[in-house]
Amino acid sequence: MSDWVEVASVGDVAEGELRSYTVLDRAVAVANVEGDLHAFEDTCTHQGCSLSEGDLDGTIVECPCHGGRFDVTTGEAVGGPPVDPVDVLDVREEEGSLQIRIRVDE
Repeated sequence: MSDWVEVASVGDVAEGELRSYTVLDRAVAVANVEGDLHAFEDTCTHQGCSLSEGDLDGTIVECPCHGGRFDVTTGEAVGGPPVDPVDVLDVREEEGSLQIRIRVDE
């Protein structure tokens, strides 16, 4: 089962920026790429650093710890040292709120 969780107001993530949110005890990053929002796990698969503290260049986020790079649209690791992808989550704007869909175990 999945639930949509409101995390912020629409417009809280400016174009070209990253923000971090805690959603049901899970760290989630949201990137605004040319007006499109992308949500993904905010933990680098290499050594657990926060990706939302890194740099966003187009659809690529660079981890601030060791320079690992991930595509925010797919979660794919596109530059080492990480080889494992990060989870990508659904995100939407609904009635003025920014919402992320999180799987909830029954």
